[in-house]
Order: sequence, then structure tokens, then C-alpha cells
Amino acid sequence: LRVFTDQFPQAKITSFMVLEEAPPILLIAIGLDNGFIYCIKGDIARERITRFKLQVEAAPDGSTSLPITGLGFRVEGQAHQLFAVTPSSVSLFGLHVQPPRRQTLDQIGCQINAVAMSDRMDLIIGRPEAVYFYEVDGRGPCWAFDGEKKFVGWFRGYLLCIIEDQRKKGTLNVYDLKNRLIAHSMPVGDVSHLVCEWGYIILIMADKKILCIGEKDMESKLDMLFKKNLYTVAINLVQSQQADPASTAEVLRKYGDHLYGKQEYDEAMSQYIHTIGHLEPSYVIQKFLDAKRIYNLTNYLEKLHDRGLASKDHTTLLLNCYTKLKDVEKLNDFIKDEDGVGEIKFDVETAIRVCRAAGYHEHAMFVAKKAGRHELYLKILLEDLGRYDEALQYISGLEANQAGLTVKEYGKILVEHRPAETVEILLRLCTDVGDPTTRRGSNSMHLLMIPSPMDFVNIFVHSPQYLMEFLENYIKAVKDSPAQTEIHNTLLELYISNDLNVPSISQENGFENHNIKETKGKETANGYMSGTREKANLGKEDAKIAKSIVDRRKKGLALLKSAWTSEMEDPLYDVDLALILCNTHAFKDGLLFLYEKLKLYKEVISCYKQAHDHQGLIECCKKLGDSSQGGDPSLWGDLLKYFGELGEDCSKEVKEILTYIEKEDVVPPIVVLQTLSKNPCLTLSVVKDYIARKLEQESKLIEDDRKSIDKYQEETDLMKREIEDLKTNAKVFQLSKCTACTFTLDLPAVHFMCMHSFHLRCLGDNEKECPECAPEYRSVMEAKQKLEQNARDHDLFFRQLRGSKDGFSVIADYFSKGIVSKTTVPPENGR
Repeated sequence: LRVFTDQFPQAKITSFMVLEEAPPILLIAIGLDNGFIYCIKGDIARERITRFKLQVEAAPDGSTSLPITGLGFRVEGQAHQLFAVTPSSVSLFGLHVQPPRRQTLDQIGCQINAVAMSDRMDLIIGRPEAVYFYEVDGRGPCWAFDGEKKFVGWFRGYLLCIIEDQRKKGTLNVYDLKNRLIAHSMPVGDVSHLVCEWGYIILIMADKKILCIGEKDMESKLDMLFKKNLYTVAINLVQSQQADPASTAEVLRKYGDHLYGKQEYDEAMSQYIHTIGHLEPSYVIQKFLDAKRIYNLTNYLEKLHDRGLASKDHTTLLLNCYTKLKDVEKLNDFIKDEDGVGEIKFDVETAIRVCRAAGYHEHAMFVAKKAGRHELYLKILLEDLGRYDEALQYISGLEANQAGLTVKEYGKILVEHRPAETVEILLRLCTDVGDPTTRRGSNSMHLLMIPSPMDFVNIFVHSPQYLMEFLENYIKAVKDSPAQTEIHNTLLELYISNDLNVPSISQENGFENHNIKETKGKETANGYMSGTREKANLGKEDAKIAKSIVDRRKKGLALLKSAWTSEMEDPLYDVDLALILCNTHAFKDGLLFLYEKLKLYKEVISCYKQAHDHQGLIECCKKLGDSSQGGDPSLWGDLLKYFGELGEDCSKEVKEILTYIEKEDVVPPIVVLQTLSKNPCLTLSVVKDYIARKLEQESKLIEDDRKSIDKYQEETDLMKREIEDLKTNAKVFQLSKCTACTFTLDLPAVHFMCMHSFHLRCLGDNEKECPECAPEYRSVMEAKQKLEQNARDHDLFFRQLRGSKDGFSVIADYFSKGIVSKTTVPPENGR
């Protein structure tokens, strides 16, 4: 490619610069000694090019133009600019406009080879007094380096200068402008060219030798800086080289160690803080555990929490620092965010534990409330501060689920100090009285979500009286609870027990009667009991306890009856458990009710026998032995046997019993005599009237039976004679009229053995049986068939036998009808 043509006259080339816009398009700028710049643009290889020239202004004295000593391209997006330097000026051409526009940036210039471009596209020129930087709008920063700048260059952020001193000896200086230091300096000979290529600084010497200068690796640089204690420079170096954070943290750590060794603790801590996230915190913490350096340690721990890298131990240590310093303001800042919201940056349980131990309960409560740890909040309120009313108010404001959990955990303390209020809260939780619109039927899922009262029984372990009150109010408010059986069982045990204890729980854990036994023991607490006063107090206490038992048992009986009314098929409590409780605690009224409901009448009688209550025994038999009311008459026999074996005078009772036995006719007289004969205290006068009446009745019955026997004997003899007559004698039919139509009987006629005669035409198709006697005959046959069927129905026979007062009569009746002795069982399976 020819540089010079007719339009572009030949001149001496003083500078040369190439810009590759977009391959293969090149922009070549050639500086000449006559002040012109020849530009060639295009695809050089294909010679598709355009040429144009630029002119820098003439010399100030009007003589020939000054040579172009240096060029530099600057590219900003689509805009291309060209710096041009002469010995007396610095100019900037805008190549993105036509014709190119020239702008003078400075009235001073430099000599050849003292021009370079930085990596930020700033123009650098070297003059004897300084090195100047130029941007598009004029002169920028200036660095004052003495000496003639024979060569100026730029390499990886370093400024390169070959400076010639007065003795004409050259020195290569590599300046690190960011850190304001000379990174390297070395004497050089006569240099003809300075080139930066392939990662090296290349010096081409006048004697045709080449000197390559390479940059040391990062570790070598840092080691050198560390040896000279230039830690600040080392930090700037790794940051400028965009090293990985771990390497930067290592430099900062060494700098911190250096400052720590010089006892500059504040400056050292500022360096250690920058290593958070890369350096193990314990390395720093152990250096500052001394009490004199607690402020630095506090600062470090705060930063650790700010970045979310603190562990539970760090939180503990920081809070201990605050409490040791008694710095409530910082403690507030740490515990309570400025705006009161935001994410908690520490372990909640640790913070609460440390604050509680140090006596900062308000701070611990704040943390617990903010973190939603209601159980910890209440723990502080109840165990540390004893603010029971506030705790109850706080529980009232919680959701039902959460409130239930907290009451389960701390209910014992609340019941101990605020029982009535606690019961009220529990009733709200379990009955859902706060929102009546949400009450639904027993099948509702919502009802199932409401906590059961049985979940809270254990919190009343020392206050069974309030448990009783709680359950009583609950069953009044809720009639369809899924836990009705358990609730009624618990209430029954509370009502019936002699000592008021929490059911099951008190027995399993060996708790004594807290309300009674402890009260009794107070008088003997000092090892003695004295005088009338103590006895009087004990007497009053015993009377109070006795009244309490009576009142509770009245409630127990009422509960037994109300939870098993006549309309109910099954009770609302466990019957077996109720029986055991009543039996264990000798609750007679309850036992009597349950036995009666279960139709265990003999057990009812046994209760009265054990109590030796004769009048009650008789009244009970009157009620339960009445067969017309579904009772069991055999109870009178048991009652008679009891008095027969009693061994004491009970004439009055026996007479009354005999009246009912005679009325119901449940015991034979011979059994009565045999039974009563065993009691030596009874005389014959007790049974004389009864025996006389029974003998008279028996005599009358015997007379009636004899009459019946005679009558039946006569009828039997008559039947036998008739049968014999039918078998042996001929029968003469003398009727002259038809029994059916009453007309004169003519042939053909039919005569029956029953002495009825009929025209054949009057009989119709049925000529084998008498129309007059057939209905009676059929009824007899049907009765016979029915009796035969009944003979095969064993269940019916035994039902009648059990339901009858006199079983012998039932069996005799069956024999009289011939359905016992003459019954034939049909063969099985047709065989």
C-alpha cells in the first residue's frame, strides 16, 4: 500500500498508529514532520480504502509547521477520536463528523517517544518537569517526576518512564500511580524503542540487544510488601488486581496481626472486621477476650451479627459483653431494631437465656414476643417476674391453638396463683364462648378442633377443687362434647372420693391430699401440738371436711342420675368405673342407683343387708319385687332367708314379709317354715296366722280339686260307654226329615254317626263329613295340630316356665294336653 500519492505529498514520517475498527476494516493514522496527518481507512487487503488528511496548526512564530510527535486513538461507542501531539500543542480530532473537527486541548507538547495511551484511553505525555494526562475535555491529572522523559509507556495499569539524567544515563521507572509508589526501577543503557507486548515490557537497545522485563506473580509481590511492612500497599494491590475475597481477607488478617502486635487494637479490629465471612471468628475473638479490649470485641461481634454469620455462642458472648459493660443503650439497639420490625439476626433462645441470667427480663420478653416464642415469654413472666395477671392477659390475646399449648405448659403456676381467672380462660378455650356463631353440632369439624377439657386435667394437680368447678361449668355449657364420658368419669371420682384428689394423676405420682393432709399437718410443724386451741381447730377442720364430703356426694348422686335418665339407653359415664368408685368409697346411694339401673336387684338387696337396714330392705323389696311393675318376686324368698338366718328377733319384719309372700304367692308354706325354723329367736306365733290361712286355702283347693276329679271321672266313664256302644252295637237312624232342608227324607240319603241325616243332593260335593258337626271337629283338629307344633317349640315352653310363678303347673298343663308324652319328632333331612 502506497502511503504517498500526488494528493498526499511525501514527507518524513514521525509517528504511526493503527486502529482496528471491525475486522477487516482498519484506520491508519500517519504523522508527518510537516504537521499533517495522513489517514487511510478501509479494507487494506482488498484495497477498498478512503484517504483523508488532517492538519495541525502552524507554529506560533508563523514558520513551518511542527512535526507530529505522537498520536492516540480514543473510541467511545460509535465515536472515534484522534489525539495529535506536537512539540508545542495537544489537539483532538473528532473523526465521527465530516469534515473532522479539531479541538486544541493544550498549548504545550512533547518530543517524540514521550507519548502513550492509558487503558482508560487517556493521552499521556512526558515533559521534563512532569507527566500529564489528557481527557477529551482537556488536561487531567499531573504527576511531577523530574528528568527528561525519553520514553513514556503504559503496561497493565503501570506508568512506564525512561528518564535520562544530566549524565545522560537512563533509568526505567515503573510507577504504580494508584498506590503512589515506584513498583520497579532499574538503570538501562541507550534505548531506541519501548514496546509492551506478550505480557512483557520489551526494551530494544541501541546496540541491537533486547531486554524483557516481566511482572512478578501476586504472591511474590505480597511477600516483598509484607517484608517491608507495606500492608496498605498490599491491600490496595490485591484489590486493584481483583483478587478473590479469600486472598484479600488473608492480606487483611496479616495487616490486622501486624497492628495487633503494635498494640494498635482499634486499627487492628477495623482490619479484622473486613475479614468476616472468610476468617474463622474464633481467631479474632480469642485475641480480644481480655477485659481491657471488650469494646473492640463487642464491635466485632456486632458486625458478625449484622452479616448473619453469628452462632449461638457468639450471641451469648455479645450479650455478656453488653451486660458486663452495663450498656443498656447498645443492648436495646441489638435486641430491639430501630423500627421495631425486621429479621432477628441472632439465636432467640440463647439471647433470652443470657438476658434472663443477667436480670434483663424486659429485653428477654421483647425477644420472645417478637420471635413468637409465647412459651418463653410466659416463662419469664411467671417464673422470673411473677406477673400472673399480665400472663393471663397475654394468653387471652393468643390464638386458640397457641393459648391451649401455653396453658398446658404453665397452667399449674397459673392455677396456683390465679385459679379463678385460669378456669375462666380454659372455659373460653374449650367452649368457644368468644364466638357463639361458631358453635355447631357434634359432627362438626370445628367442634373437633376445640381443645378437650381432659387435656388440662394435669394442671389442677394441686387444686382439685378448681378442676371440679371447671368441669362443672363445662358440662353446663357444652352438651355434645366428644369427651363427655371422660369428663363425667373424672367428676364422679372427684365427687365420690373421700379425699379430694385429682383423679388418676394424684395416685400415679404419689401426691397426697394437698388440701386436707397438708392443712392437718400445719399444727404439728414445730414438733408439738398443744392445748385446746389446736384441738378446736382440728375439730372445726374435721367438721368442714365432713360437710365437704356430704356436699360432694350429693352432687355425685345427682350426676349419676342426670347422666343416665330413663330415656337414655347408655349412660354418659363408664358404668364399671362408677361401680368401682362407689364400692371403693362405700357410697351406698350411688351403688343402689347403679344396681337398680342395671337390674341387679339381688345386689341392691345385698347393700341393705350389709347396712343392716331392715326397713329399707323391706321397702326395696316392695319396689323391686312387684311383678306387675317388671320386678323380681323371688326377692321375697331371699329376704325371708336373710331373716331366717339373722339370729335375732325380727318378728315384726317377718310378719310384714309374710304378708307380701302370701299376696304374691312366691314361696311355698313348707319352704317358709323350713327357712324361719333356722332362727331360734322366732316363735310359732309369727307364722301361726299365715299357716292357718294357707292351710284353709289348701283345704279349699283340695276340695275343689276333688269335685273336679269326680266330674271329670263321670265324663270319662260316659265317653268310654259311648265308645264301647259304637264298637259293639248297631246304630239305628230314625230321622225322617233332612237336617239341612227339613223336608221329608227320601232316597238317596246319607246318615252320619253323629245321628244327622241329609239328602244326598243337600250335601253337594262334601258327602264325607257332617255339615253340622264339621266346624266343631275342625276346631278340635286345629287345636291338636297347634299343640303338636307347640310341643316342638322349646323356647316357648321355657319362656312360659320362667315367667310363671308355679313352674310345676306349666309342666302339668303340658302333660294334660298330651303334648309332652305323645310328641313325635319328625326325622331329620326327610329320613
